[in-house]
Amino acid sequence: MHPREKGFPLLAALSAALCFPVAIAAQTLPNGKAIDAEVGKIMAHTHANGMAVAVIDHGKTAYVNSYGIRNAKGDPLTTDTVMYGASLTKTVFAYTVMQMVDQGKIRLDTPLMSDLDNPLPSYGPDPVFPDKYGPYRDLADDPRWKKITPRMCLTHSTGFSNFWFIEPDQKLHIHFDPGTRFSYSGEGFILLQFVIEHGRKAQGLGLDVGDLTKANFDRLGMSRTSLVWRNGQDPNVADGWNDQGQPQLHDKRSKVRAAGSMNTTINDLSKFTAALVRGDGLSAASRAEITRPVQHIGTPSLFPLFLPDLPPAEQRKDLYAGLGVVLFDGPQGHGFYKGGHDGQTANSMVCIEASQRCVLILSNDVRSEAGFAELVRLILGDTGVPYDWEYGDHAGKS
Repeated sequence: MHPREKGFPLLAALSAALCFPVAIAAQTLPNGKAIDAEVGKIMAHTHANGMAVAVIDHGKTAYVNSYGIRNAKGDPLTTDTVMYGASLTKTVFAYTVMQMVDQGKIRLDTPLMSDLDNPLPSYGPDPVFPDKYGPYRDLADDPRWKKITPRMCLTHSTGFSNFWFIEPDQKLHIHFDPGTRFSYSGEGFILLQFVIEHGRKAQGLGLDVGDLTKANFDRLGMSRTSLVWRNGQDPNVADGWNDQGQPQLHDKRSKVRAAGSMNTTINDLSKFTAALVRGDGLSAASRAEITRPVQHIGTPSLFPLFLPDLPPAEQRKDLYAGLGVVLFDGPQGHGFYKGGHDGQTANSMVCIEASQRCVLILSNDVRSEAGFAELVRLILGDTGVPYDWEYGDHAGKS
């Protein structure tokens, strides 16, 4: 037996006893032809019309390609076609927030109330501009809003529903004590955006989130990415297809929404993904905070909202909410991922920390999602990404 092989069982036993994962070496990345062939199989099997894929290796973009068509006319989907980013916007926003942490403008674990001049329930809706402030008056009789911190907003632990307007009475409610458990909530991200944009200017707040993200997009060379729809400025835009194969027009978000308004391309977003996995633009401490396991996830699936936790013995022990991402441990060690969905969009970003390898998938046909796990496995090998948890049910999509 080779000396290294001889020592491995002892290492494995020790690691298991200490509850640490044993990271195996990353597999050799497949070549472009193999990736293209697998995407072709997935599109044929799912009847999907369009997909775009990027591979990051050691923190650098190693492969980018696009497949299929971008609209019902049959125009080709290219690597520069503008696609809907959906909830991958949340990861971009979290990265931007951590830059503000580095600048001393945001404190992750200080209640948001300290950043506002007035109590949160005193804001909105404005009688002239009803969308200006949001539904925060609904919280006037629930003092638990005072406990909410930026970390809770970014880890889906505010107690809010996904969005206030899907509540039966269309009002904002806190369903559990903030910070005590996980339930997916775009509304938490919208609240943190509100505080950044309307907070105390003396603390360096009162900033436009669209401008903040644009500064990063410009720095990274993401010239075709924005958190708002640039109407009429770009003819190369992807429409989509729903789960019945029916064409749908591009989701044109006219307002900056940290929960999911980004328009981007596979070329552009591969640059952000590479920067994120290598920590470019952040201090080492802030980059580490993004993937520090704080809020454990004990639910059997992502949706429906407010599911009870599984019995402790049945919970996945490594599943945590990071800041704008979901954390997991697998055969290759620590990883993180984020999905993005709507009726015509299926996106996924999966990254392995040790190798700084990622797969980024954007699709304008929601049916393609059924093949994501196979594609990620082909490219990255066995990662442990919790797709079974995410795709259990898409009621209340992000």
